[in-house]
Amino acid sequence: MNAKTFTTAALIGSMFLASATFAAGGPRNSDGGGRSAETADSEDLTTIEVDDLQFMREEEKLARDVYLTMDQYWGDRTQVFARIALSEESHTSTVDYLLKKFDVEDPVVNDTIGVFTNQELQALYDELVAKGKNSFVDGLFVGGLIEEKDMRDILAAINQTDERAIILAYSNLLDGSKSHLKAFVSVIEAQGLTYEPQVLDAEEVELILEDESQVED
Repeated sequence: MNAKTFTTAALIGSMFLASATFAAGGPRNSDGGGRSAETADSEDLTTIEVDDLQFMREEEKLARDVYLTMDQYWGDRTQVFARIALSEESHTSTVDYLLKKFDVEDPVVNDTIGVFTNQELQALYDELVAKGKNSFVDGLFVGGLIEEKDMRDILAAINQTDERAIILAYSNLLDGSKSHLKAFVSVIEAQGLTYEPQVLDAEEVELILEDESQVED
């Protein structure tokens, strides 16, 4: 499966992607082998898989923290930030479950809003909050950027693992991000504006927005 086909399949239907990946034995490790969930333990994870889990844990926390902060500024104009923040709390908890399952160290040592171990995410949080508090519309576009970035990173992580539990969890996170993006775009369009893709290709974003099968997260 080439990169473009993989991305398109994922954006059309994450659960289809997960099923197809399982049927094919999953993406391969460097030794060419696949692994079953029954035999997996922490020693089976590659360094890339561990790094991705830890990054995803804090990236989902970043989404939650930014939306909680944006709700403080713009909660009187929309409930979209508060509603999606609740979903992101569930997402970061899902990754926390995987960290425990595979005995991986949790990078979230301080769950305070706006505090991160990963300095790249710390800088991104600061940048996005500074931008999002400028105006209501800026806040909404920040939400769109976060969800597009999440999808790009989740897709990359799925392509780096053959652990079924991880693939299924990431696929669920991907579905959530698609739903969140659609929610932000809906509010943006209600302001009489047009949403312009910020991370993903325009074709990919169009697929997401036109997908009527997407279940609300």
